[in-house]
Amino acid sequence: MYLLKFVLYRLLLLSVPLLVYAQGSGNMKMTSADYLRAERFLSWNLTGKMYGGSVSPNWIDDDRFWYRNRFSDGFEFIYADPGAGTRRRAFDHERLASSLSEATDTTYEPYKLPFTQFEYREERRAISFVVDGKEWRCDIENYTCSGPHERSARVPNSVTSPDNSLAAYIKDNNLWIRNLETGEDRQLTVDGEEYYGYATDSQGWTRSNRPILLWSPDSRKIATYRLDERNVEKMPLIEMKEGRPVLHYWPYALPGDTVVPMHERVVIHIEEPSVVYLDIEPDHQRTSNCCGLTRAGNWGDVEWSADSQHLAFVSTSRDYKEVKLRVADPFSGVVRTVFEERANTFFESNLTSRGIPNWRVFYDRNEFIWFTRRDGWGHLYLYDLNTGALKNRITSGAWNVVDIHQIDKGNRWIYFTAVGKEAGRDPYHEHLYRVRFDGSGLSLLTPELAHHTITVSPSGTYYINSYSSFDTPPVSVVRRLDGRVVLTLEEADISALEEIGWNPPMPFKAKGRDGITDVYGLLFRPSDFNPEEKYPIINSIYPGPQVGSIGTRSFSIMGRGQTQALAELGFIVVQIDATGTPLRSKAFHTDWYGDMGDNGLEDQIAAMRQLADKYSWIDLDRVGIYGHSGGGFASAGAMLRFPDFFHVGVASAGNHDNRGYTYYWSEKYQGLLERQPDGTDNYENQANHLLAGNLKGKLLITYGTMDSNVHPNMTLLLINELIKHNKNFDVMVYPNRGHGYFNEPYNIRITWDYFVRHLLGKQPPADHKITR
Repeated sequence: MYLLKFVLYRLLLLSVPLLVYAQGSGNMKMTSADYLRAERFLSWNLTGKMYGGSVSPNWIDDDRFWYRNRFSDGFEFIYADPGAGTRRRAFDHERLASSLSEATDTTYEPYKLPFTQFEYREERRAISFVVDGKEWRCDIENYTCSGPHERSARVPNSVTSPDNSLAAYIKDNNLWIRNLETGEDRQLTVDGEEYYGYATDSQGWTRSNRPILLWSPDSRKIATYRLDERNVEKMPLIEMKEGRPVLHYWPYALPGDTVVPMHERVVIHIEEPSVVYLDIEPDHQRTSNCCGLTRAGNWGDVEWSADSQHLAFVSTSRDYKEVKLRVADPFSGVVRTVFEERANTFFESNLTSRGIPNWRVFYDRNEFIWFTRRDGWGHLYLYDLNTGALKNRITSGAWNVVDIHQIDKGNRWIYFTAVGKEAGRDPYHEHLYRVRFDGSGLSLLTPELAHHTITVSPSGTYYINSYSSFDTPPVSVVRRLDGRVVLTLEEADISALEEIGWNPPMPFKAKGRDGITDVYGLLFRPSDFNPEEKYPIINSIYPGPQVGSIGTRSFSIMGRGQTQALAELGFIVVQIDATGTPLRSKAFHTDWYGDMGDNGLEDQIAAMRQLADKYSWIDLDRVGIYGHSGGGFASAGAMLRFPDFFHVGVASAGNHDNRGYTYYWSEKYQGLLERQPDGTDNYENQANHLLAGNLKGKLLITYGTMDSNVHPNMTLLLINELIKHNKNFDVMVYPNRGHGYFNEPYNIRITWDYFVRHLLGKQPPADHKITR
């Protein structure tokens, strides 16, 4: 009897930690049925669960457009004429499906037509489209279809001229054009060579075969550059193959490199052809805001005058602190520096990722608009183009201009979006405003309590306005520039979402690490949420600095990753935009400049603690974190810098030491690399592998062996140091994957398994396969 009691007592002791660890988890084993319920909320399974809402216009002329709309029966093509105030189907879908079926000897359904794009022909009496690589044409008056027809000339990896007559492309490091009517090819440059070519898109972290350039409005000139990367150090990757693997390498500059890619700016005149080099020293491979060299498909930070006689551009220093607005004569190559500005951290001409820089030049009035955060907030200023002197401030206050959308020079109105201006509203919600060049007449044009996206018509007379919020589905309308609604296009229907148990995330506000600064976030709960239970909490993080964890403020069923799906397994999941992310004050955005390892983690922790104080169902004894790329960097950093708070982490494709990441990114947010006499440098404070000895919890590290953006070497440094410190951790290697494996079903499954096993204390279903 004594022996039996002793055995039972020992078993009880052994079971206590597990029971505490899995408090509130119920059954200690998960089934495939549990995972299948969560899979309902993966992004690809939510496709088609919302009808209507947002509109992506295809402009027919200056104001009229068509768009493709999802509804309960499939897809419909809608034609809209704002001037007439009409919206209707672009054609009779039933008759077109019947005619096309007969012409192709294939059965097509009216609202599942085999194309997503079409072009109007014969003054909108006919349309053409491509099916299985072949062009078909249908008369939409008599509904007869014919084909296949010879397709119009297409030039891969090219940039088409404004008059649609020419396509510029790269061949053998030189720039060529093709006449799209005759098919004739002409060589524009002749001296391009490897690593010293024209219009080359080689930015280290990203590359393509498409040229980077800007056509002049008259389609007779091209502004571009000759990229000199001849002595830039190479970055290698090994491609897995049967037999011998394949070595890949390409120029990839790192912080501290003495030789980096440089741009020799040129203007190419098409008719001669001839190349005019601009009379300045080569520029650094930079734009005045994040990220990359292109904006809307064109070379960013470059602007032609309407008459194609002048070329304006901004030169940005290697450390992003100094910018110069310059104007060039495209015929002589003479360059004049108009204006200079220097920031103490980094300059931004637009606060959104890949936003078009907010400067504009007006030659007929000898003035230009400039965006700066010199007073701590992003605002517009008007300057004299001849002297560079300030004429007047245009906007001011504790809020930010986001994007200039339209300028009415005749009436001197600027139409722009901004955040944080309306008191009592979400400070990240964008609204459209207008203001005169002299700063007068500032007015709100989109009053609805929501986040507004804007697409201005080519004429500048109308704009499409889609507005929504985290919990309010989108509505799309057409407005005149003065804000008056002239046409309602779509109102979203989310009944299919609600039928599967979908609930919107819960927005919240908390205080950051200083107890003063507001930070904003989203909280996701299981659809069968029970406030009487205790739930582990998982942080889904992307630290910025160019964006935050949350991303769009619009209603979204696709853009929040696997947050809701993960919550369905029995977690609370949060996304928080901490300090170091944009669209707030400059001080907020640059809070940890020079210390990228900060990653806003102390703000994340402060907010999570406040949530747990407010909601008894959050269990801070079981805290997880995960993220990809910068989020992988932050997730591993969280586990190493705050090992007593974060217990389980999944870090994928992380830039764990930015000395090994692209210099364009690292030198902007960490500063130029400075080596000290003792061998240390100013980048050591952000390197995760130097903190490997701090690991206490469970950490899963993943990477792709062909990641040409965030090189695997940074992850291997961390793995090596964890081994040196005799730490227990887990690794998953994805052979031949690049940077974008995060949403692969297998990666999602092992992420779920890791949190289920180590935070819930349950056994994941064996060999469950997530399908896409």
